Amino acid sequence: MITRRLFLKSTLVTLPAVSFIGSAMAARKPKVRFGVVTDSHYADREPGGIRYYRESLEKMAEFTDVMNREKVDFVIHLGDFKDEDANRREADTLKYLQNLEAVYAQFKGPRFHVIGNHDVDSISKAQFIANVENTGIDSGLGYYSFDKKGFHFIVLDPNFHPDGTDHNKGDFEWFESTVPQPQMDWLKADLAATKLPTVVFVHHSLYELPDETMHVENSVAVRSMLEHSGKVTAVFHGHCHREGYSSINGIHYTLLPAMVDNSGPENNAYAIIEGFDNGDLELTGYRKTRSRSYPAT
Repeated sequence: MITRRLFLKSTLVTLPAVSFIGSAMAARKPKVRFGVVTDSHYADREPGGIRYYRESLEKMAEFTDVMNREKVDFVIHLGDFKDEDANRREADTLKYLQNLEAVYAQFKGPRFHVIGNHDVDSISKAQFIANVENTGIDSGLGYYSFDKKGFHFIVLDPNFHPDGTDHNKGDFEWFESTVPQPQMDWLKADLAATKLPTVVFVHHSLYELPDETMHVENSVAVRSMLEHSGKVTAVFHGHCHREGYSSINGIHYTLLPAMVDNSGPENNAYAIIEGFDNGDLELTGYRKTRSRSYPAT
């Protein structure tokens, strides 16, 4: 049971990580504001290393409290929403998913999910999609797009084998991911159809991180498509459980820290992102997340 009174109290002191880089942006009124969080990995299991799986219920409650208080336009989770326990029973894993989704659903507005590798550990991709809400999206697919207040948003799903088959019920390697050709064809058409500044969400990295091999295998081709469109300002992802940033050919790529890592509300991690008339973005970080500015190029 979530001790909401305790976390309501904690949110009163949940101050954003202040950035002075975007002080000029802060004086402008944003067109769209949305909340973003990643890698909650909720399961009813003992801590493993620095991952405190059970605490993600309370951390998610804090996130939804703050997002409701801030009246953001929508929230999005960047994947590895839930986890599994050592027994890896399908029924238990579905229960963890449903329990965390019930907390996430306390946000009073549209909510969306990006599929992560742990979201298809002991359940199928179809089961994950069937047990969460992506508001207004009924395709049954893990990739989709939507518009909100003058911005276009794209969600990618790289949880596929190189032959284009789905990762499914543990049939994957955490370092193996690819965006298959049908999704690439969809992405090209989707980018061509919009005239709006665009933000992309994906669980796995679309660029090579130092000392890691966890990027999407055909990330160069995906990035080329995003660049060629001339419409994408930024890409946000999780998966690696730390912070990172890279600017590649005019697009801002940001890795956000994991909610699950380390104990206590002070180790929560999430952000509010604001979009402005000219396509600029401003990220205000909460708890562990640092603030950043993303000027449109």
